[in-house]
Amino acid sequence: MTVYIDPPTWPGHGRMWSHLVSDVSFDELHAFAERLGAPRRAFERDHYDIPSHRYEDAVRAGAVAVGSKELVRRITDAGLRRPKHPRGG
Repeated sequence: MTVYIDPPTWPGHGRMWSHLVSDVSFDELHAFAERLGAPRRAFERDHYDIPSHRYEDAVRAGAVAVGSKELVRRITDAGLRRPKHPRGG
């Protein structure tokens, strides 16, 4: 079981955000997010948006801190990447 989080470098709604992903399954990701107290509405396609003030909470709960490119590589390699706009269409 591994859940990953990237640094809170993504701006939105007056805050900075991280992305929380799993390289195993969405079930694992949802379970981790629930234990963290992240609302289900924070799930977007293939990740949870986590506000910067919860980043350290996620790491303490067991999320592995990685860079954004590494995070995308891991979920892509796992077949769990769901881009906003599918290629070719």
